[in-house]
Amino acid sequence: MYCTVEDLIIEWKREAVLTEKILESLTDEALLQQVYPEGRTLGRIAWHFVTNIPDYLTEFGVPIAKVPNSNVVPSAKEITEVFKTVSSQATNALQERWTDDMLKHTQNAFGRTESNATIFMGLIKHIVHHRGQVTVLMRQAGLSIPAVYGPSKEGWAQIGITPPL
Repeated sequence: MYCTVEDLIIEWKREAVLTEKILESLTDEALLQQVYPEGRTLGRIAWHFVTNIPDYLTEFGVPIAKVPNSNVVPSAKEITEVFKTVSSQATNALQERWTDDMLKHTQNAFGRTESNATIFMGLIKHIVHHRGQVTVLMRQAGLSIPAVYGPSKEGWAQIGITPPL
């Protein structure tokens, strides 16, 4: 849980770096990867969580600029660049507008009364959830997966270790 805005920003930045590593590994071809024919594509999932950030933050009291034309999935490079911009705007808005005490305030979030700290932790978890989906689709598309919370298959190989099963 976040006790200070600085705690939240530290976690936000840490997760943003990990998300950037994943997004920077995408290719335009891989954006079309699907789990099943009617399912969302890798590109749609990545673009969803990137464009959702301004909506989510604005809904819960940290207004930042919406992403224009968020219904059309852009190139892999643009998804990454928009994420970096949105992430930076979120950091700046939290630093400029929020106090530690505001993290304790409660509001309705998805039918529950939650503290702002819990609400923002939910946003980070939402991104992490979709980042996991993206990595599975990346693997199916034949892309290398960067290390996130530990080495990926490729990371183990680089250090000469057979990955544990």
